[in-house]
Amino acid sequence: MYIFIVNPNSRSGMGSRIWNTVEPVLNERNIRYRVFFTKYQRHAVKLVREITSDGQAHTIIVLGGDGTVNEVVNGIADLSKTTLGYIPTGSSNDFARSLCIPTDPLTALDNILRPSRYLSVNIGILTYNNKNGVKKRRFAVSTGMGFDACICHEAMISHVKVLLNKLRLGKLTYVGIALRQLLTLTPCQVTVTLDDSRRISFDRAYFATAMNFKYEGGGFKFCPDADCCDGLLDIIVISNLSKLKILTLLPTAYNGWHTRFKGVYTYTCRKAEFKSAAPLPVHTDGEPIYKQTQLTLSLEQEKLRVIAMP
Repeated sequence: MYIFIVNPNSRSGMGSRIWNTVEPVLNERNIRYRVFFTKYQRHAVKLVREITSDGQAHTIIVLGGDGTVNEVVNGIADLSKTTLGYIPTGSSNDFARSLCIPTDPLTALDNILRPSRYLSVNIGILTYNNKNGVKKRRFAVSTGMGFDACICHEAMISHVKVLLNKLRLGKLTYVGIALRQLLTLTPCQVTVTLDDSRRISFDRAYFATAMNFKYEGGGFKFCPDADCCDGLLDIIVISNLSKLKILTLLPTAYNGWHTRFKGVYTYTCRKAEFKSAAPLPVHTDGEPIYKQTQLTLSLEQEKLRVIAMP
């Protein structure tokens, strides 16, 4: 049986309309399924935790955006007993973009119902502190602090995003917010420690991010060599550049060409620690977390089986 987790409000209500095109196909094909609709933030975490806590194997299909994927991943009780399928309906769809999952919902559904390829995908873990102590949160695509997290925080409350989503131009939300945030952001000192051994300090860092997939923020190819199955995190830090230089480099990130320029630093590791001189916004798969000065990033031992394209 397929378990569908549907975010009806993804892409400003498009998720509900897309489900209404998917469900008749399931019924026509006599597919056994159950559907759960998310009603509030982090509802998918609760739903999936209840579903997967029985110790049985489950196939969970997400119909939503990267944020819904993040919530579902955080709710899975046992990664090794779960298969994940995805019908992308979000604004950025970086999870789908990295896995070449089609944005056409019926094409994505057909691939789920007749799968010919699976990937064993790494799932990341972000560890940080809040007023209640140490917190852990999984991520599928990426997590980071600074500039990219500022974009995610603003995008969550952007009225422009709602309008652009309705025009099917949601990707432009992130471009516009990125330009505005770049003008107002103040870089600060960030120290990155790789695998508990290599320590690197950056005096004027704009952001530090750990990537499990190649893309973030609606198509920015921040880590072109990232491989979600290789057991490694790809780290990118932007530092010691003028805002004008970053502005000229930003468009090149769509093709991954930004990594050729001075001031763009990339690394691979199994574990990383970020420390900043001042509290910075943090995100996991675009979902905001309160400002932090220290993050620890690693990977789950178990991988998640994901239905991929042939």
